[in-house]
Amino acid sequence: MNDLERMKELTSILEKASYDYYVLDNPTMEDYEYDRLLVELEELEKKYPEHKDPNSPTSRVGGEVLTKFESVTHEIPMMSLADAFSFEELKEFDNRVRTVYPNAKYECELKIDGLSVSLVYREGKLVRAATRGNGVVGENITNNVKTIKSVPLKLQQPYNLEVRGEIFMPKKSLIKLNEERQLNEEPLFANCRNAAAGSIRQLDSKVTAKRNLDVFLYYLTDGVAVKSQSEALSRMKEIGFKTNPNNRLCDTMEDVFKYITEMGELRPNLPYDIDGIVLKVDDLSMHDEIGVTAKYPKWAIAYKFPPEEVKTRLEKVTFQVGRTGNITPVANFEPVFVQGSLIARATLHNEDFIKERDIHENDMIVIRKAGDVIPEVVKSVKEDRLPDAKPIEFIKVCPCCGQALHRFDGEADYYCTNNACQDRIVNSLIHFASKPAYDIDSLGDKMVQSLYENKLINSIPDIFKLRYHYDEIMNLERMGKKSVDKLLSAIEESKKNPLDKLIFGLGIRHCGAKVSKILANHFLSMEHLSKASFEVLSEIEDIGEIIAQAVVSYFSDESNLALISELKELGLNMEEEKEEIVESFFTGKKVVLTGTLANYGRTDAKKIIEHFGGKVIDSVSKKTDIVLVGENPGSKYDKAQALGIYIMEEDEFIGKIKE
Repeated sequence: MNDLERMKELTSILEKASYDYYVLDNPTMEDYEYDRLLVELEELEKKYPEHKDPNSPTSRVGGEVLTKFESVTHEIPMMSLADAFSFEELKEFDNRVRTVYPNAKYECELKIDGLSVSLVYREGKLVRAATRGNGVVGENITNNVKTIKSVPLKLQQPYNLEVRGEIFMPKKSLIKLNEERQLNEEPLFANCRNAAAGSIRQLDSKVTAKRNLDVFLYYLTDGVAVKSQSEALSRMKEIGFKTNPNNRLCDTMEDVFKYITEMGELRPNLPYDIDGIVLKVDDLSMHDEIGVTAKYPKWAIAYKFPPEEVKTRLEKVTFQVGRTGNITPVANFEPVFVQGSLIARATLHNEDFIKERDIHENDMIVIRKAGDVIPEVVKSVKEDRLPDAKPIEFIKVCPCCGQALHRFDGEADYYCTNNACQDRIVNSLIHFASKPAYDIDSLGDKMVQSLYENKLINSIPDIFKLRYHYDEIMNLERMGKKSVDKLLSAIEESKKNPLDKLIFGLGIRHCGAKVSKILANHFLSMEHLSKASFEVLSEIEDIGEIIAQAVVSYFSDESNLALISELKELGLNMEEEKEEIVESFFTGKKVVLTGTLANYGRTDAKKIIEHFGGKVIDSVSKKTDIVLVGENPGSKYDKAQALGIYIMEEDEFIGKIKE
């Protein structure tokens, strides 16, 4: 056997071993033997590079580095699905379907919480993988998808076809990845979906290869003749694609409800994250007759599970000092997986919250994610309370400086009022430098802590005097010349930041990012804001008496005025340019954002809406004009539907902007 024949033989052996292990979950080769054969193939490919197959098993390890992702237009749009949040809504869906197709059966599939992907094969070889994007245009992620071992690079037959599915990160992969990131002092991924999305969009495919992603395929667009969705899943499995073993064909809605209940109970124990169940009319010939809307197919719907609640043991309560001195009790409990995230801590907000829920140390407590994002303690499980459980005693003095705490009239929080409290100082500096506030690149939490501990900063103005301490910063751990230059350059560049960033960064009580923007746009300069009276402030829309009093109180303090004067001398921008509002469809309308937009970050979308005269608000009510919906929308979408509020998808949003 010559070398070229050996290359073909090795490719065949390794492809079968990967299929057995990653698709069939039935290993037929030891890892050591697989690695040995892979190295042999790599050596032969180096010797005969002109004969290397682009879809060789060696491409699984990555190596391609891109400067950007190319756009891809889907031949058949990748439509999103309408959501249902109750069995009643599913019955309504079923009634609509049966008016057209009385004998409908439903192929029910787990709704994997990951990232949609399209795979195109020509003559049996993977030629393109793309994200969903806005449904019409996505991004070419072929090099990264090749690193996913459950994605076949070559099929057993020379099919020309397209399949679609969901890329996801298994729970065990997230744990391993976050352990590595913690050791490297890198930010942790919040959940499996975020980790999968961040991994598949790496420009360096070697990074993606290390993330151990997986995929389930569930949709066959063309290339193989099938009559039903259930047959399509079977054929895809036969061809070599990985499909979910928990899918089920249901004859009646009673069967559907039983399936949903079973999968809901199974959900916490699955090795991957799911957020619902997808129902599809099984008979493909009926899809065209049942039809589609401008946004969704009428022959399919996604049932969304209610927020997952998990029980765990509360081990202890610790207390944190915030930047304004507010004391926050934090529940520390036995780590549990909740909707794809490993959770070990959650805020208990304040003393009243603890008493209302009768939470004791050593209690069994129920955890969930508020809005599917933020961990929260729902309640204690009193029937499981142990004899050694004891009521939580709220502290009377600051855990940092020891000063007696104060509770203001009408407020639930206790405060440390000592301006010299170290925790207050450090947290106020961290807040000032953070992305939502003054957004100083390279000045993260750990860097602020290090600079403070080494007596290089003690106040906000000290940040802008760091250029005088070049050598001292160089001596800090992990700080070389390149890092120091980058930090000082970012600090200098930040002086150009708009006024609202400075207002928010100062940490005035009750002045969040939104309020700071309103104040900056109204007064246009720090000088005018500092002289504003309570009456003038109270008359501004969205600025109530509590905020007005907090602003007046801040600027009545001589030390705060001295701080602002010093920042002005250091060259920080103290004025706001009058923002030009462009008349448009959004002018005068109140808009709520929910879900993940494919083409815009939430901050960018907010800026665009405001530029075109709209106003972005946080919650849905009868006064809301538009709800802009991205992928995986939360309860705001459900409420908007119930209230009959205009729902806009991202492709329509883009169209309105272009108009």
